[in-house]
Amino acid sequence: MTDLTKPQDSKSSNLQFGLLFGIVFGFLLQKGGVGKFHVLIGQLLLEDWTVVKIMVSAVIVGMIGLYTLHSVGRVELHIKATKLGPNIIGGLLFGSGFALAAYCPGTNIAALGQGNWDAVVVAMGLIAGSYLFAEMSSVIGRTIDNWGDYGKLTLPEVTHLPARYLVPLLVVILTALLWAVEKLN
Repeated sequence: MTDLTKPQDSKSSNLQFGLLFGIVFGFLLQKGGVGKFHVLIGQLLLEDWTVVKIMVSAVIVGMIGLYTLHSVGRVELHIKATKLGPNIIGGLLFGSGFALAAYCPGTNIAALGQGNWDAVVVAMGLIAGSYLFAEMSSVIGRTIDNWGDYGKLTLPEVTHLPARYLVPLLVVILTALLWAVEKLN
């Protein structure tokens, strides 16, 4: 007889882990100050580098963690295809929304959590945009989603450097970037 509770237990465990991770992530965003309007506007005006420092630090930690876990067989990477059309249009929409609202989805939720009323309007816009995207997904799938499809590319493939060399090199470069940004402040 097959035990049907295992997959459900695994899904429940994943949801609980996701919830815990989300709470910790939101807490760290808030404690880092990236839920504050003036910090985000300061970043957009290139006057406050808090957001860049937090994001680059997260990229370094995530890159080391994912590479390590993947190299020991604990995680499987699911590489998405590189598609220029959706990436460029999505980036322009995301950047425009960020510039107009001074919040991205993550920082908006952190701002909501700390009681910023302006974040309520942005959250409504995020919900409306998500709904519009869902409604248009079949059209997007037939059109924009196929523009500039380069398949599943990774930095090791593009640079012809094995990940075991590329990851430490990127860690050094990004750490130097953090040091330079810190000197700007």
